[in-house]
Amino acid sequence: MNDLAPTGVLRVSINLGNPVLAQGTAAEPTGVTVDIARELGRRLDVPVEFLCFDAAKKSFESMKSGQSDICFLAIEPARAAEVAFTAPYVLIEGVFAVPVDSELKTVSDVDREGVRIGVKEGSAYDLYLTRTLQNASIVRGSEGTTVFVEQDLEAAAGIRQPLTEFVTAYPEYRLVEGAFMQIQQAVGTTRSRSAESVEFLRAVVEELKANGFVAESLRRSNQPGAQVAPPA
Repeated sequence: MNDLAPTGVLRVSINLGNPVLAQGTAAEPTGVTVDIARELGRRLDVPVEFLCFDAAKKSFESMKSGQSDICFLAIEPARAAEVAFTAPYVLIEGVFAVPVDSELKTVSDVDREGVRIGVKEGSAYDLYLTRTLQNASIVRGSEGTTVFVEQDLEAAAGIRQPLTEFVTAYPEYRLVEGAFMQIQQAVGTTRSRSAESVEFLRAVVEELKANGFVAESLRRSNQPGAQVAPPA
């Protein structure tokens, strides 16, 4: 299927900024996204090249510019004009962290006038909150927790697993009860690809969910909090 790997190599964008999906280094990435990419390369009978980034926005831009052939991103309307997505393979949660003495107790409490939320620029939760918040404002940075602490904001948004580690390390902060979004992580390619190529990706993702491949990969990478997405 030369359409997915026109250079003879399957070039894959990997977001090392999401520790649930990818771990290791740019030279030796690991994790569920890496495992899925290698399986796709095996089925296409082509070598796999990893282009590693520290943010989803950069991973997206790499594919958009033609540097990579596939990417692993959360399904978001802001990306759908450029990306043909599979169904999700993993579901993770977006949550808020606040100072331990904050009056913000639930997700609905956070969306109020005067509340500033630190987010990682271009992340799935940045895009989601940008289109859904009615009253609170967003402050973007290289990391949501960094801008949250540096600017003394009212809240930080992020993925549950790393935010849980953050509040564990810094007990002056806590998580808000509940999740504000379910982040649907999927495989994507450019919309210029053929319908056959997109269907191939979608079919492989469904097979890897059903046969336990995704669950086993998450187990090996020590990500018990991530949920395998249900069948499409």
